[in-house]
Amino acid sequence: MRAVTQTSPGGPETLVVSEVPDPVAGPGEVLIEVAATAVNRADLLQRQGFYPPPPGASEVIGLECSGTIAAVGAGVTSWAVGDQVCALLAGGGYASLVAVPAGQVMPIPDGIDLVTAAGIPEVACTVWSNVFMVAGLRPEEVVVVHGGAGGIGTFAIQLAARSGARVFTTAGSADKLERCRELGAETAINYRDEDFVEVVRAATDGRGADVVLDNMGGKYLARNVDVLADEGRLVIIGLQGGAKAELNIGQLLAKRGAVIATSLRGRPADSKASICASVVEHVWPLIADGSITPVVSAVLPLDQVGDAHRLLESGDNVGKVLLTP
Repeated sequence: MRAVTQTSPGGPETLVVSEVPDPVAGPGEVLIEVAATAVNRADLLQRQGFYPPPPGASEVIGLECSGTIAAVGAGVTSWAVGDQVCALLAGGGYASLVAVPAGQVMPIPDGIDLVTAAGIPEVACTVWSNVFMVAGLRPEEVVVVHGGAGGIGTFAIQLAARSGARVFTTAGSADKLERCRELGAETAINYRDEDFVEVVRAATDGRGADVVLDNMGGKYLARNVDVLADEGRLVIIGLQGGAKAELNIGQLLAKRGAVIATSLRGRPADSKASICASVVEHVWPLIADGSITPVVSAVLPLDQVGDAHRLLESGDNVGKVLLTP
Protein backbone atom coordinates (compact mmCIF):
# COMPACT_ATOMS: atom_id res chain seq x y z
CA MET A 1 0.00 0.00 0.00
CA ARG A 2 0.96 3.67 -0.23
CA ALA A 3 1.76 5.38 3.07
CA VAL A 4 3.58 8.44 4.35
CA THR A 5 6.94 7.56 5.88
CA GLN A 6 9.99 9.45 7.10
CA THR A 7 13.56 8.31 7.69
CA SER A 8 14.21 10.76 10.55
CA PRO A 9 12.34 13.40 12.57
CA GLY A 10 12.29 16.88 11.09
CA GLY A 11 10.33 19.34 9.02
CA PRO A 12 7.55 18.73 6.49
CA GLU A 13 10.16 17.94 3.82
CA THR A 14 10.97 14.67 5.64
CA LEU A 15 7.53 13.25 4.80
CA VAL A 16 7.45 11.07 1.69
CA VAL A 17 4.93 8.67 0.18
CA SER A 18 6.31 5.12 -0.11
CA GLU A 19 5.16 1.59 -0.77
CA VAL A 20 4.93 -0.41 2.48
CA PRO A 21 3.41 -3.81 3.39
CA ASP A 22 -0.36 -3.94 3.78
CA PRO A 23 -1.67 -4.13 7.35
CA VAL A 24 -3.84 -7.10 8.33
CA ALA A 25 -7.01 -7.04 10.43
CA GLY A 26 -6.26 -8.95 13.62
CA PRO A 27 -8.82 -10.36 16.06
CA GLY A 28 -11.34 -7.67 16.97
CA GLU A 29 -10.13 -5.36 14.21
CA VAL A 30 -11.33 -4.20 10.80
CA LEU A 31 -9.27 -3.18 7.79
CA ILE A 32 -10.33 0.12 6.21
CA GLU A 33 -9.58 1.22 2.68
CA VAL A 34 -8.92 4.89 3.40
CA ALA A 35 -10.87 7.54 1.49
CA ALA A 36 -9.41 10.42 3.48
CA THR A 37 -7.50 11.24 6.65
CA ALA A 38 -6.93 14.48 8.56
CA VAL A 39 -3.93 16.43 9.81
CA ASN A 40 -3.86 17.11 13.56
CA ARG A 41 -1.48 19.04 15.81
CA ALA A 42 -0.34 15.75 17.27
CA ASP A 43 0.82 14.72 13.79
CA LEU A 44 3.17 17.70 13.67
CA LEU A 45 4.67 16.65 16.99
CA GLN A 46 5.10 13.06 15.84
CA ARG A 47 6.83 14.25 12.67
CA GLN A 48 9.22 16.28 14.81
CA GLY A 49 10.01 13.28 17.01
CA PHE A 50 8.18 14.52 20.13
CA TYR A 51 5.07 12.31 20.15
CA PRO A 52 5.77 8.65 19.36
CA PRO A 53 2.82 6.29 18.81
CA PRO A 54 1.64 4.15 21.74
CA PRO A 55 3.11 0.63 22.01
CA GLY A 56 1.72 -1.61 19.28
CA ALA A 57 0.31 1.24 17.17
CA SER A 58 1.33 1.90 13.59
CA GLU A 59 4.40 4.06 13.07
CA VAL A 60 2.55 5.78 10.21
CA ILE A 61 1.18 9.18 11.22
CA GLY A 62 -2.59 9.78 11.29
CA LEU A 63 -5.18 9.75 14.08
CA GLU A 64 -8.43 9.47 12.11
CA CYS A 65 -9.80 8.43 8.76
CA SER A 66 -12.85 7.61 6.71
CA GLY A 67 -13.28 4.88 4.15
CA THR A 68 -14.75 1.49 3.29
CA ILE A 69 -14.25 -1.70 5.27
CA ALA A 70 -12.10 -4.08 3.21
CA ALA A 71 -11.82 -6.97 5.70
CA VAL A 72 -12.94 -7.93 9.20
CA GLY A 73 -10.90 -9.82 11.76
CA ALA A 74 -11.96 -12.74 13.93
CA GLY A 75 -14.74 -11.99 16.37
CA VAL A 76 -16.02 -8.85 14.63
CA THR A 77 -19.78 -8.97 14.13
CA SER A 78 -20.71 -5.28 14.20
CA TRP A 79 -19.20 -4.42 10.79
CA ALA A 80 -19.12 -6.01 7.35
CA VAL A 81 -17.03 -5.67 4.23
CA GLY A 82 -18.33 -2.75 2.17
CA ASP A 83 -19.55 -0.63 5.11
CA GLN A 84 -18.62 3.03 4.82
CA VAL A 85 -17.23 4.26 8.11
CA CYS A 86 -14.98 6.72 9.91
CA ALA A 87 -12.60 5.79 12.69
CA LEU A 88 -10.51 7.06 15.60
CA LEU A 89 -6.94 5.76 15.26
CA ALA A 90 -3.84 5.47 17.42
CA GLY A 91 -1.85 5.83 14.18
CA GLY A 92 -1.77 4.72 10.57
CA GLY A 93 -4.16 7.18 8.91
CA TYR A 94 -1.75 8.58 6.31
CA ALA A 95 -2.07 5.45 4.17
CA SER A 96 -4.32 3.68 1.72
CA LEU A 97 -5.17 0.94 4.26
CA VAL A 98 -5.35 0.92 8.05
CA ALA A 99 -6.28 -1.69 10.67
CA VAL A 100 -8.27 -0.43 13.67
CA PRO A 101 -10.11 -1.95 16.66
CA ALA A 102 -13.77 -2.39 15.76
CA GLY A 103 -14.89 -0.35 18.80
CA GLN A 104 -13.20 2.75 17.40
CA VAL A 105 -15.10 2.53 14.12
CA MET A 106 -18.22 4.67 13.66
CA PRO A 107 -20.84 5.02 10.92
CA ILE A 108 -20.72 8.05 8.66
CA PRO A 109 -23.11 10.67 10.11
CA ASP A 110 -26.20 11.12 7.94
CA GLY A 111 -25.76 13.86 5.36
CA ILE A 112 -21.94 13.89 5.48
CA ASP A 113 -19.86 12.82 2.48
CA LEU A 114 -17.16 10.19 2.88
CA VAL A 115 -14.18 12.57 2.55
CA THR A 116 -15.50 15.19 4.98
CA ALA A 117 -16.19 12.45 7.53
CA ALA A 118 -12.44 11.89 7.88
CA GLY A 119 -12.13 15.12 9.85
CA ILE A 120 -14.80 14.33 12.44
CA PRO A 121 -13.65 11.43 14.71
CA GLU A 122 -10.74 13.14 16.49
CA VAL A 123 -12.49 16.46 17.11
CA ALA A 124 -15.83 14.90 18.06
CA CYS A 125 -14.27 12.43 20.48
CA THR A 126 -11.92 15.06 21.94
CA VAL A 127 -14.62 17.68 22.48
CA TRP A 128 -17.33 15.34 23.71
CA SER A 129 -15.08 13.41 26.11
CA ASN A 130 -13.38 16.48 27.58
CA VAL A 131 -16.03 19.20 27.61
CA PHE A 132 -19.02 17.00 28.44
CA MET A 133 -17.90 13.63 29.85
CA VAL A 134 -15.01 15.03 31.94
CA ALA A 135 -15.85 18.69 32.59
CA GLY A 136 -19.62 18.14 32.63
CA LEU A 137 -20.59 21.35 30.82
CA ARG A 138 -24.22 22.19 31.48
CA PRO A 139 -26.73 24.50 29.75
CA GLU A 140 -26.26 28.21 30.57
CA GLU A 141 -22.74 27.63 31.91
CA VAL A 142 -19.85 29.67 30.50
CA VAL A 143 -17.16 27.91 28.50
CA VAL A 144 -13.93 29.36 27.10
CA VAL A 145 -12.59 27.60 24.00
CA HIS A 146 -9.02 28.52 23.12
CA GLY A 147 -8.01 28.29 19.46
CA GLY A 148 -11.56 28.68 18.23
CA ALA A 149 -10.67 28.65 14.52
CA GLY A 150 -8.91 25.29 14.59
CA GLY A 151 -10.42 21.87 14.01
CA ILE A 152 -11.19 21.24 17.66
CA GLY A 153 -12.20 24.85 18.25
CA THR A 154 -14.73 25.07 15.43
CA PHE A 155 -16.35 21.85 16.60
CA ALA A 156 -16.26 22.77 20.30
CA ILE A 157 -17.91 26.15 19.68
CA GLN A 158 -20.79 24.53 17.83
CA LEU A 159 -21.33 21.63 20.23
CA ALA A 160 -21.18 23.84 23.33
CA ALA A 161 -23.46 26.48 21.83
CA ARG A 162 -26.01 23.88 20.72
CA SER A 163 -26.01 22.47 24.26
CA GLY A 164 -27.16 25.84 25.59
CA ALA A 165 -23.84 27.06 27.01
CA ARG A 166 -22.44 30.58 26.65
CA VAL A 167 -19.34 30.28 24.47
CA PHE A 168 -16.32 32.58 24.60
CA THR A 169 -13.40 31.84 22.30
CA THR A 170 -9.98 33.14 21.35
CA ALA A 171 -8.48 33.57 17.88
CA GLY A 172 -5.82 35.70 16.22
CA SER A 173 -7.41 37.60 13.31
CA ALA A 174 -10.56 39.50 12.44
CA ASP A 175 -11.62 36.90 9.87
CA LYS A 176 -11.22 34.06 12.34
CA LEU A 177 -13.08 35.94 15.04
CA GLU A 178 -15.99 36.54 12.69
CA ARG A 179 -16.08 32.86 11.70
CA CYS A 180 -16.14 31.86 15.37
CA ARG A 181 -19.13 34.13 15.95
CA GLU A 182 -20.89 32.62 12.95
CA LEU A 183 -20.39 29.17 14.46
CA GLY A 184 -22.08 30.20 17.69
CA ALA A 185 -19.57 31.97 19.91
CA GLU A 186 -21.22 34.69 21.98
CA THR A 187 -17.92 36.55 22.23
CA ALA A 188 -14.75 36.11 20.14
CA ILE A 189 -11.56 37.53 21.67
CA ASN A 190 -8.44 38.52 19.75
CA TYR A 191 -5.66 37.09 21.91
CA ARG A 192 -3.12 39.39 20.23
CA ASP A 193 -4.52 42.58 21.75
CA GLU A 194 -7.21 41.58 24.27
CA ASP A 195 -7.04 39.86 27.65
CA PHE A 196 -9.53 37.01 27.66
CA VAL A 197 -9.65 37.03 31.46
CA GLU A 198 -10.84 40.65 31.52
CA VAL A 199 -13.32 40.10 28.68
CA VAL A 200 -14.91 37.03 30.26
CA ARG A 201 -15.12 38.62 33.71
CA ALA A 202 -16.71 41.77 32.30
CA ALA A 203 -19.31 39.76 30.40
CA THR A 204 -20.18 37.56 33.39
CA ASP A 205 -20.37 40.25 36.10
CA GLY A 206 -17.05 39.09 37.49
CA ARG A 207 -18.05 35.45 37.85
CA GLY A 208 -15.77 33.90 35.22
CA ALA A 209 -15.88 30.64 33.27
CA ASP A 210 -17.29 27.32 34.40
CA VAL A 211 -15.21 25.36 31.87
CA VAL A 212 -12.04 26.19 29.94
CA LEU A 213 -10.88 23.98 27.06
CA ASP A 214 -7.19 24.73 26.63
CA ASN A 215 -4.71 23.76 23.93
CA MET A 216 -1.86 25.97 25.16
CA GLY A 217 -0.72 24.34 28.40
CA GLY A 218 1.95 26.14 30.39
CA LYS A 219 1.71 29.56 28.78
CA TYR A 220 -1.96 29.99 29.69
CA LEU A 221 -2.11 28.04 32.97
CA ALA A 222 -2.12 30.98 35.40
CA ARG A 223 -4.61 33.01 33.37
CA ASN A 224 -6.87 30.00 32.83
CA VAL A 225 -7.03 29.42 36.58
CA ASP A 226 -7.60 33.15 37.04
CA VAL A 227 -10.62 33.14 34.71
CA LEU A 228 -12.28 30.14 36.39
CA ALA A 229 -15.50 30.70 38.31
CA ASP A 230 -16.10 28.98 41.63
CA GLU A 231 -16.10 25.21 41.02
CA GLY A 232 -14.74 25.84 37.53
CA ARG A 233 -13.02 23.11 35.51
CA LEU A 234 -9.93 23.66 33.37
CA VAL A 235 -9.27 20.85 30.88
CA ILE A 236 -5.85 20.91 29.20
CA ILE A 237 -5.61 18.96 25.94
CA GLY A 238 -2.54 20.51 24.29
CA LEU A 239 0.87 21.96 25.01
CA GLN A 240 1.34 24.53 22.25
CA GLY A 241 2.46 27.00 24.91
CA GLY A 242 4.79 24.66 26.75
CA ALA A 243 4.59 21.83 29.29
CA LYS A 244 5.62 23.64 32.48
CA ALA A 245 4.24 26.56 34.48
CA GLU A 246 3.71 27.64 38.08
CA LEU A 247 0.29 26.86 39.56
CA ASN A 248 -1.20 28.95 42.37
CA ILE A 249 -2.80 26.15 44.34
CA GLY A 250 -4.18 28.60 46.89
CA GLN A 251 -6.18 30.35 44.19
CA LEU A 252 -7.44 27.00 42.93
CA LEU A 253 -8.44 25.92 46.45
CA ALA A 254 -10.29 29.17 47.04
CA LYS A 255 -12.32 28.55 43.90
CA ARG A 256 -12.76 24.81 44.61
CA GLY A 257 -11.57 24.45 41.05
CA ALA A 258 -10.12 21.56 39.08
CA VAL A 259 -7.28 21.31 36.60
CA ILE A 260 -7.49 18.21 34.42
CA ALA A 261 -5.06 17.13 31.72
CA THR A 262 -6.16 14.44 29.29
CA SER A 263 -4.91 12.61 26.21
CA LEU A 264 -7.10 10.64 23.83
CA ARG A 265 -4.49 8.74 21.82
CA GLY A 266 -2.94 6.78 24.68
CA ARG A 267 -6.18 5.61 26.29
CA PRO A 268 -6.92 1.87 26.39
CA ALA A 269 -8.98 0.52 23.50
CA ASP A 270 -12.03 -0.11 25.68
CA SER A 271 -11.97 3.49 26.91
CA LYS A 272 -11.80 4.81 23.36
CA ALA A 273 -14.59 2.45 22.32
CA SER A 274 -16.78 3.82 25.10
CA ILE A 275 -16.10 7.39 23.98
CA CYS A 276 -16.87 6.53 20.35
CA ALA A 277 -20.16 4.90 21.33
CA SER A 278 -21.15 7.95 23.37
CA VAL A 279 -20.25 10.26 20.47
CA VAL A 280 -22.40 8.27 18.05
CA GLU A 281 -25.29 8.41 20.52
CA HIS A 282 -25.11 12.07 21.46
CA VAL A 283 -23.19 13.95 18.75
CA TRP A 284 -24.06 12.19 15.48
CA PRO A 285 -27.75 13.24 15.64
CA LEU A 286 -26.67 16.90 15.90
CA ILE A 287 -24.54 16.53 12.78
CA ALA A 288 -27.32 14.69 10.97
CA ASP A 289 -29.90 17.42 11.64
CA GLY A 290 -27.49 20.21 10.68
CA SER A 291 -27.03 21.63 14.17
CA ILE A 292 -23.29 21.02 13.80
CA THR A 293 -21.43 21.38 10.50
CA PRO A 294 -17.90 19.98 10.15
CA VAL A 295 -15.58 22.79 9.05
CA VAL A 296 -12.96 21.87 6.43
CA SER A 297 -10.25 24.33 5.46
CA ALA A 298 -8.54 22.35 2.68
CA VAL A 299 -8.42 18.93 1.02
CA LEU A 300 -5.05 17.92 -0.44
CA PRO A 301 -3.80 14.72 -2.07
CA LEU A 302 -1.55 12.54 0.07
CA ASP A 303 1.42 13.41 -2.16
CA GLN A 304 1.14 16.97 -0.81
CA VAL A 305 1.36 15.93 2.83
CA GLY A 306 4.22 18.36 3.43
CA ASP A 307 2.09 21.26 2.23
CA ALA A 308 -0.74 20.10 4.50
CA HIS A 309 1.60 20.19 7.51
CA ARG A 310 2.87 23.63 6.52
CA LEU A 311 -0.70 24.93 6.30
CA LEU A 312 -1.53 23.70 9.80
CA GLU A 313 1.74 25.07 11.19
CA SER A 314 1.06 28.47 9.61
CA GLY A 315 -2.21 28.84 11.48
CA ASP A 316 -3.92 30.06 8.33
CA ASN A 317 -6.51 27.29 8.37
CA VAL A 318 -10.04 27.60 9.71
CA GLY A 319 -11.18 24.06 10.51
CA LYS A 320 -9.67 20.78 9.40
CA VAL A 321 -7.03 20.00 6.79
CA LEU A 322 -7.73 16.69 5.01
CA LEU A 323 -5.60 14.34 2.89
CA THR A 324 -6.90 11.92 0.26
CA PRO A 325 -4.73 8.93 -0.67
